[in-house]
Amino acid sequence: MDMKYPIGKFRYDGEITFTVTNDWINEIEDLPRLLRDAVKDLDNKQLDTPYRSGGWTVRQVIHHLTDSHMNAYVRFKLALTEEKPVIKPYAEAKWAELSDYKLPIDISLSLLEALHKRWTNLLRSLSPSDMEKIFIHPDSGKVSVGKNIGIYAWHGRHHLAHITSLCNRQGWKRTL
Repeated sequence: MDMKYPIGKFRYDGEITFTVTNDWINEIEDLPRLLRDAVKDLDNKQLDTPYRSGGWTVRQVIHHLTDSHMNAYVRFKLALTEEKPVIKPYAEAKWAELSDYKLPIDISLSLLEALHKRWTNLLRSLSPSDMEKIFIHPDSGKVSVGKNIGIYAWHGRHHLAHITSLCNRQGWKRTL
């Protein structure tokens, strides 16, 4: 198994339909619950264990998911309200070194739950023309709202798999 990409890299070449995006939105909606369930029995030593050699700790992954999804939420809003906005990337690895990444995970889990409620409400309200709106990422170019929903559904599953695969490899008791 590829520990860096346990579910593979994001790929979707098909048509981005209502059914496809609705499935992705459901995955985004479910992530906070699945994440909380995956880590509920972990102690601090386990939370501070990297999911792979050279990778982030479980605690850092949880805080990263919240930061990343907050950035994504803002990017969606920019794409929906501005004409082809250029978004600002951020230094994810440097953010993971900041002091707030050492805080208890419940802070980020609660923030992620609230954020995903707002985010999925917004996503479910989008029209077909909204799905075609784009933002410009300086590194990856034009990204449509529809495709970005898929990217972030994948992003949540990707990091959840980091945590659950570590738990499985270590034989840690977890509920999913």
